[in-house]
This record gives sequence, C-alpha cells and structure tokens, in this order.
Amino acid sequence: MIIYWDKETNTKNRIGKRLKELRLEQQLTQKALAEKLQLAGYEFNDLTILRIEQGTRFVPDYEVVAIAKFFNVSCEYLLGISGQK
Repeated sequence: MIIYWDKETNTKNRIGKRLKELRLEQQLTQKALAEKLQLAGYEFNDLTILRIEQGTRFVPDYEVVAIAKFFNVSCEYLLGISGQK
C-alpha cells in the first residue's frame, strides 16, 4: 500500500483537524470517542484517535465513512472538501 502525504496539511490524513473539532464539540475525550466507536462496531482505540488527530496515521476510506456516520456529517465535510456538515 502506498500512503501519500497531504501536502496542504503535511500529514498522513486530511481528517485530523475536523475530527478533533467534532470530538470537542461533543465534549468527548479521545478515549470516550474510541469507546463509543467500539460500541458502534468499529475498531478504534484512544491511541488511534490521537494519531489521526495528530496526522501521523493514515485513515482508510472505510474509517472515514465510519467516523462521518458516527458524527452524522458528510465524508466531504470530514475531508475538508465541503464546509457544510
């Protein structure tokens, strides 16, 4: 698998900033978010959330979809393509 750097943010993913914003809006810790995602059937832990937010972890498309569904936002919003949730 080839992992590309996002030249705009100089990170391995484009969703880190929006994920952190959404998490803080919901007043969730990284651990609490990971637990809620686990209860929804997804494999996340607090270290995963931390690495996504820091931009040091690649996020596959199925995880982008899972996070978007959890927060009830579009994938385009999460990816920073659209300003509308």
